[in-house]
Amino acid sequence: MDLFAEGIRQHLIRFEDERKYVVYVHQDKRRNFTNPEEAVQVETFLQLVLTYGYPVKRIRLCVPVQMGVDTKEADIIVYSDDALKAPLIIAECKKESVSELEFVRAADQAVSYAVAEGAKYVWVSSKLKNEYFEIPAKKPKDRITIPDVPQFGVTGLARFKFAKDGGVTKSGQKLFKLEVVEQDELTRRFEQAHQALWGGGELNPSEAFDELDKLIFCKLWDERKLRKAGEPYDFQIFTEETRDKTERELLERLKKLYEEGRKKDPEVFKDDIRLSPAKARTVVSYLEGINLSDTDLDSKGRAFETFMGSFFRGDFGQYFTPRVIVKFIVDVLPITNDSLGPTVG
Repeated sequence: MDLFAEGIRQHLIRFEDERKYVVYVHQDKRRNFTNPEEAVQVETFLQLVLTYGYPVKRIRLCVPVQMGVDTKEADIIVYSDDALKAPLIIAECKKESVSELEFVRAADQAVSYAVAEGAKYVWVSSKLKNEYFEIPAKKPKDRITIPDVPQFGVTGLARFKFAKDGGVTKSGQKLFKLEVVEQDELTRRFEQAHQALWGGGELNPSEAFDELDKLIFCKLWDERKLRKAGEPYDFQIFTEETRDKTERELLERLKKLYEEGRKKDPEVFKDDIRLSPAKARTVVSYLEGINLSDTDLDSKGRAFETFMGSFFRGDFGQYFTPRVIVKFIVDVLPITNDSLGPTVG
């Protein structure tokens, strides 16, 4: 679904002055659409209505939140009642190029808004990355990482968000298919995941590339495993009792995928995954919802070249073989994914 086109069709939004401004029709609120964060906010709002099913009359944008003596502003609040007295979801939106540190700060801020307003769920989005939290009633500051916020009318959340062919749980929660994305978005996801790995100083850019490469390998391997419809993918966030356990369990699943793949192609990756549970979770949050297998090979190749081209040229003086030459070699040689390398006699 084209969210923006459908939002316009259903009179949820309209654009003015050659898309310089967006108007949220139900609030008659006009906002600067050239602001990178506003584009993410529009998409999040439309998802809440069109994908998650919340009545537009229960959603408010740019809501003042009292924090002690200061007044802040929550990007979006979804209420559980028509009178708008019972906040349910706080959504905080950041631009696509937000750094990992800024994203963490945004999550902390959104959680503080939820505690102040009494909301039960938090959704933090940069479009390329989404994180979701549940706020416990007894210890509201001890947020619980969850795979998604509930859809309208659903009482029980699944432990995962993405499943083969999608589906619906017994509680009515919709499960999502993996999404094929365009080359530009795939490039940005690679870039953001890579920057998140080395931005904190634990890894240098070259080491970060190696670790990202391993997890992309795990992602592809996971997508190609045989599954029944409705069965969850392993390369995603599962809800556990604590954030630490969520991250540890995820890393164990990634390592298992990695070992399964290495048995098939032992010469591709010889080193183990060397990421901390937290860093592994960060990469997964950028890639879990996309479908790399069904993205056409040319788009994947161009995305990878764009992402890594300047890095290799700048730091290593290396250059990619032109794609026309690669295509010619692959077309004329009888190579398949099961082909073995040349033997030395």
